[in-house]
Amino acid sequence: MNWIVRWWRTLYHQMKLRQLEFNGAQYVVLDLELTGLDAQKDEIVSAAWLIIEQGRIRLDSAEYYLNKEVHTLSQSPVYHGIDEQMLEQGELISQILTRLVAALEGKILVCHNAQLDWSFLKKVCRCNDFTLKPLAILDTMAIEKRRLATSTVPLGAHSLTLPICRNRYHLPEYAVHNALTDSLATAELLLAQVSAISSGKRLKLGRLLH
Repeated sequence: MNWIVRWWRTLYHQMKLRQLEFNGAQYVVLDLELTGLDAQKDEIVSAAWLIIEQGRIRLDSAEYYLNKEVHTLSQSPVYHGIDEQMLEQGELISQILTRLVAALEGKILVCHNAQLDWSFLKKVCRCNDFTLKPLAILDTMAIEKRRLATSTVPLGAHSLTLPICRNRYHLPEYAVHNALTDSLATAELLLAQVSAISSGKRLKLGRLLH
């Protein structure tokens, strides 16, 4: 019987969330830099996030951390520029997770390619006895993919990368593979997508959640 009650409560909260207006929620926009793309063997090198509140990016909320417990960087410094000496000045992954758990309380997590980032977060949380409970997860890459699916433009191999997605909305070019810059870039992309989808009208979260 208890599982039925929990199921109904979950369903109720999901339905209520979908009816919430975009500007009525708070968002933690996260980016991770990684040693590779396989969550089973690769590691988080750095993490950064900032908050969107009332439809505006709060630059004063930005947080950026290096993971001092990375075992091997392999060839990844070629992309993100972080070396072992820099990591020595970083934080324990448990400290980073503690701050992220606090930041996410009562908020929606936003990533570009959420499936990838979430797989790494689940792994490190499992290994360090943490639980992340965002209200929901928004994926700017998935949002863009759905938007492009309604057009006649074919999807190329790199059509959904963060820089290419931003370019469609005439957003400025940023250097990539820096977690802090990429979190800001993702936040700006989300707001541009919301503006395009809503056409200046109020937008409910159900239009973005799938």
